[in-house]
Amino acid sequence: MQYQKGLKIINDPIYGFITVPDQLIARIIDHPYFQRLRRITQMGCAHVVFPGARHSRFEHALGCLHLMQKAIRVLRLKGITISDHEEQALQIGILLHDIGHGPYSHTLESALIKSASHEELGLKFLESLNKEFDGELDLAIRLFSGNYHRKFLNQLIASQLDIDRLDYLKRDSFYAGVAEGNINSERIISMFNVHDDELVVDAKGIYSVENFLIARRLMYWQAYMHKTCVSAEIMLRHVLDRASELVNETPSIASGNLKKFLRSESDQQTDDELLKNFAELDDVDIIYHIKKWSENDDPVLSQLSQGFMKRNLLKIVISNEKAARSKISELEDRLVNKLGIAEHEVGYFISQGKLTNIAYKSDVQPIKIRFKDGNLKEVAEASDQLNLKALTHPVDKYYYCYPKVIN
Repeated sequence: MQYQKGLKIINDPIYGFITVPDQLIARIIDHPYFQRLRRITQMGCAHVVFPGARHSRFEHALGCLHLMQKAIRVLRLKGITISDHEEQALQIGILLHDIGHGPYSHTLESALIKSASHEELGLKFLESLNKEFDGELDLAIRLFSGNYHRKFLNQLIASQLDIDRLDYLKRDSFYAGVAEGNINSERIISMFNVHDDELVVDAKGIYSVENFLIARRLMYWQAYMHKTCVSAEIMLRHVLDRASELVNETPSIASGNLKKFLRSESDQQTDDELLKNFAELDDVDIIYHIKKWSENDDPVLSQLSQGFMKRNLLKIVISNEKAARSKISELEDRLVNKLGIAEHEVGYFISQGKLTNIAYKSDVQPIKIRFKDGNLKEVAEASDQLNLKALTHPVDKYYYCYPKVIN
């Protein structure tokens, strides 16, 4: 296929037309590794609560590409030198920042590959693509890894006010219909500047940054950590855990590449084999197997699978205090008596854990506001919002969940 500069424009519901700027980026977008992101849900199980939240990592990555193009234009207009090579590398780095995500994004991140995070897998994917594209991704890899000598360029890809967050908050709030998460990402980018090689925000943009931080806190409680979403995610992980336990004795329980990851064969694979097999996994594989497992002879696997498919989810209770062990023991006893579940299997139906929400870490690459006199202030100090400093402290909540039939 022949590629021409400026050949592709993509219509996005958030930003309108997104331009694919050159042949290399067009080829990357058309690569099977990137096209797989069409079949990876951006918000995991959020659609069980917010029906519209079925957008993909593919859309998010293209949105990030668009915002990165805007950020580069803004900084150049303010006299910041960014070479053409750096411009291309920034766009590639942000386009591929989620390439290591597996099915259902964060929900199953450690369920299929325990030895590597999605960022580590992403780096392996970039290195593999770099070989295929004859080293043209060298600089993008350095930026993706945060190892480039110009700090502000690294910060555009990964920081507390990076392009990734500026797209996903706006996009996720749009598709979920959660108005509290809506941010003015393009206003924030228009206020970007550079001071002593650090990415900063001009003082006129402080209210937009405040709104960004508050929206981030609200989106986590209202959408990402909505109790029903959490219940669905727990149930999905338990389905995969049970299948993983059974697959060694009953190999036919899974097929294709999913079987290899359920059996932890990923530990014996070379990087090339791991990437090839992992790149063929997506949400479709998971749903296909869960539909099959709904009729499996194993009662634990079938009940969990049916519950997930029919949205008969575990009852979840969230509170500020951890549930007493006596409460959990009581639920376990009722489950064994009611459903005849073996004692060693109750963990698939009854579990507890902790949710932590921290919108902003002032001690880790703080967001800095630049005033007209050239002075810098960390955003929580510069803000007149009394509750902004409160966002720097983690808020912990505790949950436990159990089948509704023993309520």
